Amino acid sequence: MKVVSVAHSPDADDIFMFYAIKFGWIDTNGFKFENISLDIESLNEKAINGEFDITAISFALYPYIREDYALLKTAVSFGEGYGPKLVKRKDKKLKRNFKVALSGKYTTNALLFKIAYPEAKIVYKNFLEIEKAVLEGEVDAGVLIHESILNYSKELECERELWDIWRELCKEDLPLPLGGMAIRRSIPLLRAIEHEEVLIKAVDVANRHKKLLSKMLLERNLIRVNEEELNRYLSMYANENSVTMNERQLKALDKLFEIGYEHRFYDSPIKARDYLLPDEYKDFRFA
Repeated sequence: MKVVSVAHSPDADDIFMFYAIKFGWIDTNGFKFENISLDIESLNEKAINGEFDITAISFALYPYIREDYALLKTAVSFGEGYGPKLVKRKDKKLKRNFKVALSGKYTTNALLFKIAYPEAKIVYKNFLEIEKAVLEGEVDAGVLIHESILNYSKELECERELWDIWRELCKEDLPLPLGGMAIRRSIPLLRAIEHEEVLIKAVDVANRHKKLLSKMLLERNLIRVNEEELNRYLSMYANENSVTMNERQLKALDKLFEIGYEHRFYDSPIKARDYLLPDEYKDFRFA
C-alpha cells in the first residue's frame, strides 16, 4: 500500500477534520494516509522544504510555495468575526516598540500583525508557549491562536482582535483566511485530484457526524480542550464552510494575497483560483 504523508497541526479542528480517515471511515483508494502532527510554523517551514505530500499551511505562506504546491479546496479555516487575539497582562501598557511573541514568521496572524505594528519587536515561539511568556513578563504581549483564544488566563486581556486588523485592511465584508491545505505538485495530477476527493469526503463525514467523532476524540484524549470548548471551537473553525471553499472564501484569499503584495511581503499578486487543482481534468481524462 502506497503511503501519502498528510501533515496537520495538533489543534482541535485539524484533528477533527482528519480523524475520519484515521478511524477508517473513508475509502482512501488503495493509499495509506499517514498523519503527522506538528505546530503550524513547523508545518510552514517544512512546506518550504517540500517535505510532505499534503500539508496544512497558514494561508499567508502560500505565495512562497506556489511553484511547488497546489492549493486544496478543503479542510480550510476562516474567521467570521473572530480569530487570533493580541493579549497582554491587565496591568501592562504597551509602548510603540513593545516586545511580542508570535506563533511563526509565515503565519497569517504574523502578516497582519507586522502591517499593523511595524515597530514591535517580534520573537517567535511555539503557540503553546505564548501565554506563559506573556504571564511571566518575557514578552509584553502575544498573539494567541487555536484553542488558546477560548481559555486564556484571567490575568490577561485582549488588546486587539486580529479580526479588527483584517477588517481595516480588507475594507470588505469577507472572512479572515487563516489556514488551509496544499498538495505537492510532483504528485501526478489525476492522483492529486483523487487525494483531494478523499480529504473532502473526510471533512464532510466528520462534519455530518460531529457528535460521534467529537466523543471519540475526547474519550481517547486526542485533543487539549473539554467537551464544551471543543463544541464551541469546532463551530468556529470546522463547520460546513470547511468542506470546500466557497466564492466568498476565495475572494477573501485573493484579498489577503493582495494586501501582502501591497505591503511588499510577496513578489507578485496572485489569485487563489489559479492555484487550485483543476477538477475538470478528471472529466476530460475519462470523457
